[in-house]
Amino acid sequence: MTSSRFTRRGLAASALALGALGLAGSKLLKEPDDPFLKSRFPEGFRWGTATSAYQIEGATQADGRGPSIWDTFARLPGKIRDGANADIADDHYHLYKEDVALMKALGVKACRFSIAWPRLFPERRGTPNPKGLAFYQRLIDELLANGIEPYATLYHWDLPQALQDRGGWESRDTVQAFADYAGTVARQIGDRVGHFFTLNEMRSFVELGYGNGVFAPGLTLPKARLHQVRHHAVLAHGLGVQAVRANGRAGLKVGPAENITIALPDVETQRNVRAAQEATRELNAPYLTVILEGRYTDQYLKAAGADAPRFTEADLKTISTPVDFVGINVYGPGAFVRARAKTPGYAEMPLPASYPHMKSSWLGFAPETLYWAPRQLHKLWNVKEIYVTENGTSSADKPDADDRIDDLDRVMFLREYLAQLREGVPVRGYFVWSLLDNFEWADGYATRFGLHYVDYKTLKRTPKLSASFYRKVIERNALV
Repeated sequence: MTSSRFTRRGLAASALALGALGLAGSKLLKEPDDPFLKSRFPEGFRWGTATSAYQIEGATQADGRGPSIWDTFARLPGKIRDGANADIADDHYHLYKEDVALMKALGVKACRFSIAWPRLFPERRGTPNPKGLAFYQRLIDELLANGIEPYATLYHWDLPQALQDRGGWESRDTVQAFADYAGTVARQIGDRVGHFFTLNEMRSFVELGYGNGVFAPGLTLPKARLHQVRHHAVLAHGLGVQAVRANGRAGLKVGPAENITIALPDVETQRNVRAAQEATRELNAPYLTVILEGRYTDQYLKAAGADAPRFTEADLKTISTPVDFVGINVYGPGAFVRARAKTPGYAEMPLPASYPHMKSSWLGFAPETLYWAPRQLHKLWNVKEIYVTENGTSSADKPDADDRIDDLDRVMFLREYLAQLREGVPVRGYFVWSLLDNFEWADGYATRFGLHYVDYKTLKRTPKLSASFYRKVIERNALV
C-alpha cells in the first residue's frame, strides 16, 4: 500500500512511469526508477490465485460424486475442529461464475484449481462420471471467457474412499489408478488446459495422513509402511507425468506442486549457505530430491535402515521422468541451519519460543523463505521453470461495523514475502493462497486464508483489504 502522503496525482504518475519504462523479461526483477515502487516483475509474469476442490466446492453428494477420504474423516468424532465438514464449504460448485468474477476483478491471469478425483471416478475404475466432468468443462469455459488461464491440479488430497477401502496409498493399485485418472483428465480437458500439477504437497498428505493421523485417512503407520507410502506417492507422480504426456496435446506442460522444506542459513556466510543447500537436499530426500535426481540419498536410506521402502530401478526411472516445471508451496521456514565440520555438514537450530508467527502457530513469519526456496531449487537441481503455487497466511479476519475486513497482517505478509523474489531465478508465476476463505482441513472453518471473506451462513463473498493490495500489485506488475 502507498502512504497517505502520496498524492493521487503521484500515484497516476507512478502508473504512467511504469508503462513507459517497460519490463525486461531477461531478469526476474529490476530495481524501480519510480520511488513509489519497490520492485517490478518481468513482462508476462503470471499472477494468479490458488484453491482446492475439497476446500471450496461443497456439493459432496451432487451429480454422482462419490465419497472421499476427507468426507469419511470429517465424520469421525474429534477429528475436525467444531465438528465441521465440507458438505457445503463455499458452494463453489454452484457459485463458480461468481468466483471467476472475483478473479477477474483482481486482474489475475491464471487460476490454479484442483479436480476432485471422486467427482470423476466415484469408484476405483470405469467410465468417468459425465456430470462431474461437465462441471470442470464449465469452469474452464468460464475462466477462458474471462481471460484467465487454467492451471489444473490432479490430486489435492481427496482420494476416493473406494480406493482407500482397498489400501489407499499403501497399495500400488492406487498408484496405477492415479495414472489412469490422470490420463483420462488430460484427454478430456488437455485441449484447453496447458499446465497440469500432478500431486499437491506429497509431504503433507503422506506425513499427516499416514504418519501422525491428523489428516485423512487418519492413520499412524509403522516406519516401514510409512516409507512405502512415500515411495508410492512419488511413483504416482512419475506415472502421472507420463500419463498426461501420453494422453494430452503436444506442448502441454506437467510437474509437481510440493511444499518444499527449505533450510535457511542462520547467518548468511558462504559456509552456512552451502550447509543450507545440503540440508534442503536431505530434508526433501523422499520427495523432490528423488523426483529431480532419480535416486534416494544415501543418508535417507541409511537412516531408514531395514524400514527403507522397497523399490526397483524401473521405479526410480519412472519417478524421475523429466518435468516441465516445478511448483513450490512456500509458507514458513522448514529449518534454520548452521554449518558444522561433521557429517552431515549442517546442524538444525530450534526456533525460540518468541519466534514470530502468524495466526496459525505452524506458520512462522520468515519472508526470506521466498528468497531461498526458488533459489535453492534452481541451484540444487537446475530447475529452469518455477512457479510459486501457494503463498499466503491465516489471519483473524472479522468484518467491522462498516463490513470492512482490514487484514493488515495479511497485507504485511504478502508485501514482505513478495519483496524477496529477486532476479536471477526463473520464477514464472505466483499463485496466492487463497482466493476464498474455505474449509481448512482439520481446522474446519476457524482458520481463514482468503483474499475474500466468506460468510458461511449466507455464502456472501466480501473482498478484504488484501484483495485490494493484490489487485494493485497485479495492475502495476510491481510491489507497491
